[in-house]
Amino acid sequence: MSDLLYSEVEEDLRASVRDLFADQAPAAAVLARTESDEPYDLKLWRTLVGELGAAGLAVPERLGGQGASAREVAVVMEELGRAVVPVPFLGSAVLATSALLGAGEAELLPRLAAGELIGALAVPLTTSPGTAFASSVRANDGVLNGRISTVADAAVADVLVVPASGPNGLELYTVDGEAAVVTEVTPLDLTRRLADVVLDDVPARLVAGPDRAPAALEGALTFGAGMLASEQLGVAQWCLDETVSYVRQRYQFGRPVGSFQALKHRLADVYLELVGARAAARYAADTLATGDPDVQIAVAVAQSSCASVAVHAAEEAIQLHGGIGMTWEHPAHLYLKRAKSGELALGTPGRHRAHLATLIDLAP
Repeated sequence: MSDLLYSEVEEDLRASVRDLFADQAPAAAVLARTESDEPYDLKLWRTLVGELGAAGLAVPERLGGQGASAREVAVVMEELGRAVVPVPFLGSAVLATSALLGAGEAELLPRLAAGELIGALAVPLTTSPGTAFASSVRANDGVLNGRISTVADAAVADVLVVPASGPNGLELYTVDGEAAVVTEVTPLDLTRRLADVVLDDVPARLVAGPDRAPAALEGALTFGAGMLASEQLGVAQWCLDETVSYVRQRYQFGRPVGSFQALKHRLADVYLELVGARAAARYAADTLATGDPDVQIAVAVAQSSCASVAVHAAEEAIQLHGGIGMTWEHPAHLYLKRAKSGELALGTPGRHRAHLATLIDLAP
């Protein structure tokens, strides 16, 4: 039976990550960085990886990782959602690492786990698990040509994990990040950077052939979608906590606005949605950690619900903060943008519901 409660180890990890973010990435610093020439906080990334070992949580100890599980990765993702810090955790520690684990690659994983390298999975961020994947990159004798749009964290990636169409089917390659032409695009979410990647006769190293690459890619997308649900949970939790705190302090007509019945009902609705989202996200993380046969169903349920809950919580946060919630100086807009961009990332809620219908044999 799945255990949806947080273990003592998970709570300790949460406390460490939250303390780190509170110290090095308060809201004012995150806001300032979105307008700077260095949108990624690589100093924070090195601390997160070097002192807490976050990049290697899902990597076995024999490969230089922490030998933890998806449950611990999900806790870090929750805190990333609460703080919306601009670090390449999703692209490197989640997507690229899980793809290489699925491919059985052992050379790069220790360096990714140690933070010596930053990785990125070269697929559009909107790519959903459970759907046929058609690569825009062609492989010919270890040389890659093609273009991939909106790749998460590619701008700071030292190594790209690239699915490519070979003569016998889908293959998985690694490419030196400097060998590709990487052009940042302007994202909705300024705390998660996207880039277009062009490969023009770029030499690459094969890590998985057609016998293994499709499963490795599908596993990485499924793992990423499951972890993204936990991030969306963190976004929603911050929005609810901050809004409740604000309406307790904001007075109108001589009383806190939070005492007005209409506002109570709206916040109660968000709370109830959040409780369901937490159960779904935790179940997805647990099935990914244990290899449960229901993993695809759990991830589809989590993504189809958590994405919408995060958007609703962020919208309510902005509206119930009143005028200040509409300003650039308040961080609420960062959470709405993360929630809206996350709603598209790794499959929309509608796409996950459609996939869920096929998994449980629900007639259209």
